[in-house]
Amino acid sequence: MPSSKLAERGEDPQAKRERRKEARPGELLDAALDLFVEKGYAATRSEEVAARAGVSKGTLFLYFPSKEELFKAVVRENMSGRFAEWEEEFAAFEGSTAEMIRYCLRVWWERIGATRASGITKLMISEARNFPELATFYQQEVIRPGTDLMRRILQRGVDRGEFAPIDVEYGVYALVAPMIFLIMMKHSLGACAPQDYPLDAQRYVETMADLLVNGLCARAEAPRGRA
Repeated sequence: MPSSKLAERGEDPQAKRERRKEARPGELLDAALDLFVEKGYAATRSEEVAARAGVSKGTLFLYFPSKEELFKAVVRENMSGRFAEWEEEFAAFEGSTAEMIRYCLRVWWERIGATRASGITKLMISEARNFPELATFYQQEVIRPGTDLMRRILQRGVDRGEFAPIDVEYGVYALVAPMIFLIMMKHSLGACAPQDYPLDAQRYVETMADLLVNGLCARAEAPRGRA
């Protein structure tokens, strides 16, 4: 921002520059998230991240020695770092498993899907095969703990007799697929959708939860000998 503009807002340009020199890692991660989502991993340059955060490239490398390490930090900050919180919620949840599924889908949308962080998933779908080390990292940090948590949610419902016995290993995909579709609509496919038929994300999440829960519970309640 030009010095004249800073002056108009009552800010000291020199103080502004000094503050930016001391940018914290959180500001760098925020700038990196913006650029990774906007441009993708391959097209984002470290110097662009530094410029977006208002610091030198050297300052960026003091915290993150490579673009790969910067990306990993962005994923941990916005996605994988949340699993400890979600594990605690899972352990303390006292409602039915049907209520838990509805809660999980809604909270996932509020905390990840509706935020800029959802662009990380789209980025990985697009670029994972070009960066196998990042794909391995993402699998270990996000996909494995995520699928493990969902597997245990489904197993909880089966063990408590709330759901019919199912193959929980593959049942996980029934929870994941609707969310992936919603991310792709937000970041890619939405541009191709008819403009007079907008997708209401909240309504979509609630509908998918209804379909999943009603199907699982209906099978559990079916009389013996009937599907």
